[in-house]
Amino acid sequence: MSTRRARNVPATPRVISPSPTPSDLDAGSQDSASYNGPTTRSAARRRLATPQPTPEEPDDDIEEEDESPDLQRARSRSRSPIDKRALRRLTPKKPASITNTAVNGGVKTAAGAPGSLAAPEKQPANPKTNGHLSPPTPATAYGWSWRDFSRSPSPLGLIPIHRHWRTFVHKHEVPRKALHVSIGFFVVWLYLSGTQTRAVCPYLMGALVPIAAVDVLRHHHAPFNRFYVKALGALMRESEFAGYNGVIFYLLGAWVVLYAFPKDVGVMGTLLLSWCDTAASTFGRLYGRYTPRIRKGKSLAGSLAAFIIGVGTSVFFWGWLAPTKGPFLGDENFMFTGTLALPAALADAVGLDSANASISGALALGVMSVWSGLVAASSEVVDIFGWDDNLTIPVLSGLGIWGFLKIFG
Repeated sequence: MSTRRARNVPATPRVISPSPTPSDLDAGSQDSASYNGPTTRSAARRRLATPQPTPEEPDDDIEEEDESPDLQRARSRSRSPIDKRALRRLTPKKPASITNTAVNGGVKTAAGAPGSLAAPEKQPANPKTNGHLSPPTPATAYGWSWRDFSRSPSPLGLIPIHRHWRTFVHKHEVPRKALHVSIGFFVVWLYLSGTQTRAVCPYLMGALVPIAAVDVLRHHHAPFNRFYVKALGALMRESEFAGYNGVIFYLLGAWVVLYAFPKDVGVMGTLLLSWCDTAASTFGRLYGRYTPRIRKGKSLAGSLAAFIIGVGTSVFFWGWLAPTKGPFLGDENFMFTGTLALPAALADAVGLDSANASISGALALGVMSVWSGLVAASSEVVDIFGWDDNLTIPVLSGLGIWGFLKIFG
C-alpha cells in the first residue's frame, strides 16, 4: 500500500483590472478618438470620492532672506531668465562629513560601539589667511637659520605691527631704513667733530653687549619675546622674531671696520653699510622682479643701486667732505691721498717709469670711486655661511678698499 503526500497547490490569485488614473481620464476627455476601458460603478464612485491633484502654484511670498542660510535646493536651479522667483533651499550647503561606518547592520561610532549614531565631528573654522606663505619650521632649537628663507620679503604674521602697517612697515620697512640711513649721517657728524674712529669703538661695544644679552634672553622666555616685538617690532623684520636682531650684527660690523682699518677706510666701510645696503634693499624690492635674479633674495636692480650709491659715497667723502671740511686729527693717516700708482715691480714689467705709472686728481678719484662701488655691490650680494649682511658688508668693503689701496695707494 503506497501513500501519497498531498501537494500544496497555491490558490488562484485574484486579478483586478487597474482603474484608469485621473490623468488618463483627462487625456481621454481631450481626445475622443482614444479608447477607454470599461469602468464599473464602484470604480467610478471611488474615483469621484478621491480628491483630484491640484496644480501647485508658485508661492510669491517666499523671499530669500526668510530662508535658512544653511540650506540650498537639492536640484539645480533653472537658468531660464524668465523664472525669477526665489527657490526654497532644501539641503545643507556643506553637509557634515560622516566618519561612521556601518558594522553588522548598525552604525559603529568612533569609540567602536555598534548600534548608536555618533554626533558628527565639529569641523574647525577656516583660519583667515593673508595671502603670504607661512614661515618655515625652525630648523634648530634656537630658531630659523638664515638659509631657511629669503629675507626679502620676510614672512607676514609674526609681529603685530607688521599686520596693521603692511605697506609702511612690512613691505617698505620705512622705520628700519630710516634708522639704517641715519647711522651714516651720524658718522659724518662724528667725522666733522674731529672724533677718532678708535674712540667710537668702546661705545659700540657698550651697546652691543646689553643688546645681545637681551636678544638671547627673549629667545628663552616667550612672554618677554612678545613684549619685545611689540615694543620694537617696527624696527625689526619678521624673520628676526625667532632669529637674532640685525642691530647686533650692525654694531659688530661697525666695530670691526672702525677698529681694524685706518680712519678713511673705516669711515667709508660704515657709510657703505648705511647707505648702499638701504639702496639695494629699496630698489631691489621695487624693481627686482623686472631684472635677473643673482641669488636668493638678491636681484640685479638692488646690486646696481648699491654700486651707484657706492660710487656717489666715495665721491662725496674723498672728493668733497675730506678736502673741503678737513683736515682733522688723524687725516694724515689716510690711505687714499688723491694718487694711485702701479707697484714698482709691475711698472718695471710693463716698461713704465714712475711718472707714467701713477694717476692723480679726478682720474684717481674716479677709479677709486668705481672700485668702492664694485666692492659695495659685491659685499651686498655675497653669502658667507649665511651671515647677516649688516656684518659682511662693512667687513668685506673695508677689506676690499684696504687691499686695493695697499697695492695701488
